Amino acid sequence: MRLMIKFEPKDNIKYSDIDKYTIQGFIYSILKNDSSFNSLHDILGFKFFNFSNIFPVSDFEKNSLKKLIISSPNDEIIKSLYNQLKNRSSFRLKDYKMELLKVMILKNRKCSNFISSTPIVLFENNKNNRYYSFKQNPDFNFFFERLKDNAIKKYNAFYGCDFSLDCDLFTNFEFAREVSIRINKNGNQFIVIGSLWKNLEFDLTSQNKDFYNFLFDNGLGEKNSLGFGFLNCRK
Repeated sequence: MRLMIKFEPKDNIKYSDIDKYTIQGFIYSILKNDSSFNSLHDILGFKFFNFSNIFPVSDFEKNSLKKLIISSPNDEIIKSLYNQLKNRSSFRLKDYKMELLKVMILKNRKCSNFISSTPIVLFENNKNNRYYSFKQNPDFNFFFERLKDNAIKKYNAFYGCDFSLDCDLFTNFEFAREVSIRINKNGNQFIVIGSLWKNLEFDLTSQNKDFYNFLFDNGLGEKNSLGFGFLNCRK
């Protein structure tokens, strides 16, 4: 399930001033008011939500329209956000006031190919937090096998099942580029390496539709709750 928030900034702000931790913190701050999710930030393991970039991707101009999409395979997270935001007239990102124009729940589209709207991030080595880089190791087989394992692990954790996929995660793909994202947390800056994809195609069947719907709402790869691996249907 997905939620779209439409809003207008009340000041002129550089786009880079509102980063992924800002948006993540905003989501957690809303969910803290719900007893079902007030400790979501503190739990170990997967958080099962994701979010888009704020778009259009440009500096915030006073009273100009901006949008944000939040997604989760847990419908109750989206419903909680909707119920708490629908009657509000404003909210803040950092210290910047935003006028809330509209909040709406979106219906998922049926599709058989994705496009990555934010970079897909994978660890090549989890123990030392080394990100996978196509510039260092251009191995698509390694990447997609690791991505498949990660996706199935999250799906099984969410549903408490033992799902397996006997085919490739995607039947066809079109690589766009590798990107490096600078992230600031508590005054410290670090770099996350990820990849963008123009097309991730798959065969949708009655047996795997729930799995791919889960990927659509949860995202692909690591750090989904920080806004990485966000997917849209390819038009």
